[in-house]
Amino acid sequence: MKKREFTIPFSGLKQGKHEFDYVIENEFFESFEYTEFNSANIGLRVLMTKFSMMLELELVAEGMVNVDCDSSGEPYEQPISSNLELVVKFGDEYNDEDDEILTIPHGEHQVDIAQYIYEMLVLAVPQRRVHPGVLDGTLKSEALTKLEELQPKDKKENKDNTDPRWDALKDIITDK
Repeated sequence: MKKREFTIPFSGLKQGKHEFDYVIENEFFESFEYTEFNSANIGLRVLMTKFSMMLELELVAEGMVNVDCDSSGEPYEQPISSNLELVVKFGDEYNDEDDEILTIPHGEHQVDIAQYIYEMLVLAVPQRRVHPGVLDGTLKSEALTKLEELQPKDKKENKDNTDPRWDALKDIITDK
């Protein structure tokens, strides 16, 4: 999938609402040299409202990405959904410093939204990726077994090993 597929030519369109639908797959992310997804299948709908002096874009995405679990290393399907509102104004020069306002030169006849799509989708994936089987305890893996072995002991066992000099400070906190 080429990034140029996400260039919307607006010069020949009438004022009003227009809709564009895309399917984002892993090749899109690979074109940005992003390799954290094993696979991707995301539906993207772009709703564009054309006015005489600006464009309003609403990007709505829903789908699944296959990622590796941070705890077990096992791949799993992570559902994602995201939306982004973008205003495209016309000005003297190109300016994309604002996250929600894009300024393009007056002579332009198309707008490239590939970078906005990429950022929106990458940020929609949770920072900490945990396999659902880890959360509910159904996933059995060698990595999880080793993590359980190396897990610190209960706080009750560690309470007896505390430094007595700190015990007086603990009493201050609880004496309210």
